[in-house]
Amino acid sequence: MKSWKPLFIENSRIPVWLSYIAPIEIGAITLGFIVIARGVMNEQTKRHETIHYQQYLETGFIGFVLLYFWDYILGYARYKDGAVAYREIRAEREAYRFDHQEDYLEKRIRWQWLKGWEENDLDTEDMPIT
Repeated sequence: MKSWKPLFIENSRIPVWLSYIAPIEIGAITLGFIVIARGVMNEQTKRHETIHYQQYLETGFIGFVLLYFWDYILGYARYKDGAVAYREIRAEREAYRFDHQEDYLEKRIRWQWLKGWEENDLDTEDMPIT
């Protein structure tokens, strides 16, 4: 499962439509085994979304969605800012922290994104929002 990759769909309007209701502008989104992007994805974006795909595999579709929204709700209650709450989601913290490392998916430790993340282990202010 560690070497499994999602199905990439590029040049879709779906991320554009979802951006109207999201706190950020969505460039690409992972929905289970499918990654949908508004344009052509570079390797870093594909790696970022593949990290989410691996998180889906670890928790199951429903588990991932529940954890994702739980983290967002807690972050929003804490920061009162949707973009900051998004950056504080555990799944996003792992993906942004490691999406630039070309070999990360091969050496990634399963479930690590759910445990061992310290409150201030990432400087989320400098993270790009995609």
